[in-house]
Amino acid sequence: MAIIITEETRIVVQGITGNQGRFHTGKMLEYGSKVVAGVSPGKGGTEVLGVPVFNTVLDAVKNTGANTSILFIPAPFVLDAALEAMEAGIKTIVIISEHVPLHDALKIMRVAEAYGVTVVGPNTFGVISPGIAKVGIMPNTIYQKGPVGIVARSGTLSYQIAYELTRAGLGQSTVVGLGGDRIVGLSLAEVILSLARDEETQGIVVVGEIGGTAEEEAAEVIRHINKPVVAFIAGKTAPPGKRMGHAGAIIERGRGTYQSKIDALWNAGALIAEVPWEVPVLMKSALVK
Repeated sequence: MAIIITEETRIVVQGITGNQGRFHTGKMLEYGSKVVAGVSPGKGGTEVLGVPVFNTVLDAVKNTGANTSILFIPAPFVLDAALEAMEAGIKTIVIISEHVPLHDALKIMRVAEAYGVTVVGPNTFGVISPGIAKVGIMPNTIYQKGPVGIVARSGTLSYQIAYELTRAGLGQSTVVGLGGDRIVGLSLAEVILSLARDEETQGIVVVGEIGGTAEEEAAEVIRHINKPVVAFIAGKTAPPGKRMGHAGAIIERGRGTYQSKIDALWNAGALIAEVPWEVPVLMKSALVK
């Protein structure tokens, strides 16, 4: 079965009455996701696109059985919103908001661990299990149900690679956006391990980028799994010390370089794509073996 997002996923949208919350609620509904509630303090008793709005997450959970939250909340208020969701019994939180204050993000992750809550993001495009549901802001039309799991730090690159895989007849089991902020919930290694254990997933695509050590740490997991892994790393020409798009995409003191990631992944047995459209070619050949 898919990971993180399944047939049992029931979504509450925190910040549903804002422009982004309303727009992406519509897109999730169009995809067939079970968006059962929205939360906006002071707006309880109203509806957005037919979705009932509640004043608190606890009210939403009690009335709809929501178990997954997606946050379209300004960064300074994400901590309170995430803590409210966890205290209400939400088990999966997807944080779309970017630039969440560092100490707030650290507290969210600490409390989530204590509550046994899965956090995706901040600054994520979300999670989609094609043909089942999406909890995020990714396009609706580029995915197809199939055997390839994707885990990505970059949203736009993951969209392109998913599109290339779909064009090549390689659908996806689950696509996970880790998030581009410095502190995020689920790690690259954790998602790879979950995909490795997933019966529907036959191959795994890693969409990484320069900065941090996530890919190097993930290589230790890849070394011990028996499913093919194809990796594409963005930022080959990035100069040291320059941030490239995401807060987490910066090379510091010789760590997180393109070459260090490529070397670690290659030595762990991953196949390396030089360009995004090479990913389906490598994956097809690996799945045939």
